[in-house]
Amino acid sequence: MRLWTIHPKYLDAKGLVALWREALLAQKVLRGLTRGYANHPQLHRFKEQPNPVGAIAQYLRAVHQEALRRQYRFGVSRIAPDHWLGTIQATDGQMLYEWCHFLGKVEKRNPNHHAMIKPILTPDPHPLFSLIEGGVASWEKIPPSS
Repeated sequence: MRLWTIHPKYLDAKGLVALWREALLAQKVLRGLTRGYANHPQLHRFKEQPNPVGAIAQYLRAVHQEALRRQYRFGVSRIAPDHWLGTIQATDGQMLYEWCHFLGKVEKRNPNHHAMIKPILTPDPHPLFSLIEGGVASWEKIPPSS
């Protein structure tokens, strides 16, 4: 599960569809409708909010807006009706870590898309997040260097 801090506008088609599915799964977990993934690190920042379901619903709404912009048909009715008008603080270090991770993934699966976004040094965050200075989040699972 990867709930990107980067804005969904940067995702290629496969990435946007995967994000939609993973965020819907996260919503299901946060609503207590499944036992799997309950302790997934990507959910920590949502669980810390006063209204975790409202926070993931807002996250999904932004993904849905990007899908609409691209004329994709993501079912808005799948988003929980909960609303939350807050933002979640995320560090610039976390976002840049994710950006590098994403660039590596997209370079392999979609070289043309990679070539378009590679020049971007500082991507915009997902609208749910407000950036603060800092390193990679403590919940992030960083693979050991080889």
